[in-house]
Amino acid sequence: MTERVVVVTGGMGGIGTAVCKRLAQAGHRVAANCLPGYPRKDEWLAGMRSAGFEAVIGVEADVTDLDACKGMGEAIRTRLGPVDILVNCAGITRDATFRKMGLDEWLAVINSNLNATYNVTKQFIDGMTERGWGRVISLSSVNGTRGQFGQTNYSAAKAGIAGFTRALAQEVVRKGVTVNCVSPGYVETDMVRAIRPDVLAGIVESIPIGRLARPDEIASLVAFLASDEAAYITGANIPINGGLHMA
Repeated sequence: MTERVVVVTGGMGGIGTAVCKRLAQAGHRVAANCLPGYPRKDEWLAGMRSAGFEAVIGVEADVTDLDACKGMGEAIRTRLGPVDILVNCAGITRDATFRKMGLDEWLAVINSNLNATYNVTKQFIDGMTERGWGRVISLSSVNGTRGQFGQTNYSAAKAGIAGFTRALAQEVVRKGVTVNCVSPGYVETDMVRAIRPDVLAGIVESIPIGRLARPDEIASLVAFLASDEAAYITGANIPINGGLHMA
């Protein structure tokens, strides 16, 4: 496989870490994004080194800040070279019923999930089209398709990512760049494990396959979409949710 340069936003989270490892295993050089001052950055990088992932670096930037993303793009190009693969994985939740949801909770989720996808993709898409090869893969969600009680902000942002994906794919399809998104269901991450036990048990019971997804299962799908073998897939929103789309 040709060695590529990869950027993974939210790269030190649960899914992001699995994606970084999987793409490093594929022989790529990986820049894992985190927030400035992220307290576990050094520990995370040390863990990657001890696991043999020497080609992974950390880059700090608030992806809700366009200027910060410009600086991040320049730093990555200086350290690793032109970026070929972008995985938009950063995101947060701020759950509340719409009646109780404040503007700050709405904007925090829209900015971290949807606007961040614009801010980061903007830094790399032109280079991909100019070189005639590229992959943009963004994390949407099953709740962007079906909605979820208490998540009007998150569901709107994730639905927006799916629309962004389909539109951008049409703009760059003849230039060697594919644009896709992946819509996980509930995944074994710290964010999901923080859900109240009785609520989490109800969620698992609602999943036809009967369990949460493993982060490495999401990462394997992302890695396939990033590969040469997936060159004929673009503008797709691929569900990976244990059958929740059937429920």
